[in-house]
Amino acid sequence: MVPHSVVMGGNSGQTGIHTYKSLTEECLSDSVDPPKRPTGRLVMHSMAMFGREFCYAVEAAYVTPVLLSVGLPKSLYSVVWLLSPILGFLLQPVVGLVSDHCQSRWGRRRPYILTLAVMMLFGMALYLNGDTVIAALTADPRKKLIWAISITMMGVVLFDFAADFIDGPIKAYLFDVCSHQDKERGLHYHALFTGFGGALGYLLGAIDWAHLELGRVLGTEFQVMFFFSALVLTLCIIIHLCSIPEAPIRDIAKDIPPQKAPQNPLLSSDKIFEYGSIEKVKNGYVNPELAMPGGKNKNLAEKAQRAMTMKSLLKALVSMPSHYRCLCISHLIGWTAFLSNMLFFTDFMGQIVYGGDPYSAHNSTEFLIYQRGVEVGCWSLCINSVFSSLYSYVQKTLVSYVGLKGLYFIGYLLFGLGTGFIGLFPNVYSTMVLCSLFGVLSSTLYTVPFNLIAEYHREEEEERRQAPSGGPDSRGRGKGVDCAALTSMVQLAQILVGGGLGLLVNTAGSVIVVVITASAVALIGCCFVALFVRYVD
Repeated sequence: MVPHSVVMGGNSGQTGIHTYKSLTEECLSDSVDPPKRPTGRLVMHSMAMFGREFCYAVEAAYVTPVLLSVGLPKSLYSVVWLLSPILGFLLQPVVGLVSDHCQSRWGRRRPYILTLAVMMLFGMALYLNGDTVIAALTADPRKKLIWAISITMMGVVLFDFAADFIDGPIKAYLFDVCSHQDKERGLHYHALFTGFGGALGYLLGAIDWAHLELGRVLGTEFQVMFFFSALVLTLCIIIHLCSIPEAPIRDIAKDIPPQKAPQNPLLSSDKIFEYGSIEKVKNGYVNPELAMPGGKNKNLAEKAQRAMTMKSLLKALVSMPSHYRCLCISHLIGWTAFLSNMLFFTDFMGQIVYGGDPYSAHNSTEFLIYQRGVEVGCWSLCINSVFSSLYSYVQKTLVSYVGLKGLYFIGYLLFGLGTGFIGLFPNVYSTMVLCSLFGVLSSTLYTVPFNLIAEYHREEEEERRQAPSGGPDSRGRGKGVDCAALTSMVQLAQILVGGGLGLLVNTAGSVIVVVITASAVALIGCCFVALFVRYVD
């Protein structure tokens, strides 16, 4: 834990002067980096990704069987996957922008992370327990069906919305409080614990809890998974929120004497609101204009609130630099390929590889075979997550040989080839082996794009240092907006997957088209990341 006096940057006798100097350097050129973070703090920060991915793994393993078990009509299947990403795609950049200006005593990012974690818990409670609760409340079969479907759909939408949203504030939190080297280390730890969390989630999902004592005590396997999910997510979020101190804007503003306020045209608020430009606070540093007492501070706050509109945000996103736009498109392609495969994978194992039928009676042989396929699918996804963690560790060595471009290309290529072979040769053992290649793309998507964002930010900071006169390139962008723009591609990918794959499956009459589509999209992504994404030397 960094002491508060150190974060503020100064001894008791010269706090104001030292703080003012740091603030000025930060606003002009970002030359002041946060202190080096201990490995333990970065590991604690990564626990949020562990808990999030654990819950994601539970959803990936159980959401399709849950929806089918409550009797969800096929016509509503795509609706479940579309509602949450549409909301997320529209609101994620807004939340990123608002968090850049948040003046909570907890800091800019942590209030949003806590709120979204609570929403995740509530969503899981609804979709994993909704059917059981409704069955206990009503005996009318028609009412039971309607309410079970409604509650389960509401839970899935709420969970997806919150789980997708939370990634942006977590990444922005890391970028705010870490130096460039610690950002790279932190992203690797994020990917490492993302894989571990997914592996544990899939591992628990593959266990037949119905024949164990805990399953009999809690009722069904769905209640067992909710118990573990709620416990893991709660502990992980608490550890994450206590990992690295985040300096609130309002507290720092009190420590800056009004006579030290810089009268520099570079700090004029007229230059704030180009593409995603945000007044920065980073680990105790705040733009002095935000800290000026009296009317100046009030006027700036009012101006910031007027600027934080959907119109200005859309204008900012449309006018983003071309290399940011290309990175977002590549991220969209990657997540479209990945989600196409992962969201339907356990269903693919149950129907295609094992030949089961999810619509048969629950005591029929066909349904039991389908359930067995789902369990084996969970083991396969567990292999994927373990390999994702291992590969995220290997990435640190590989990057010195092949660079970020090589890592990006390899991730898309191996995933495309692996899913293609699975679709062409749907065998149990070959599928489980090739699942390890899914982890390569998973680790890639959680590290390389955000490493590139960090590289872009560092390059812009260097340009501002070299051009202190305040040219057009001297404006800083809020990390919350950049991270939100990138992570919103996950929601857009979900929209494409939810709206398009249902039509493809109905047209083809088989879910095998899902893995073939994922393979084709990933191979297209290989070409895009090689030709259009900009890499910093």
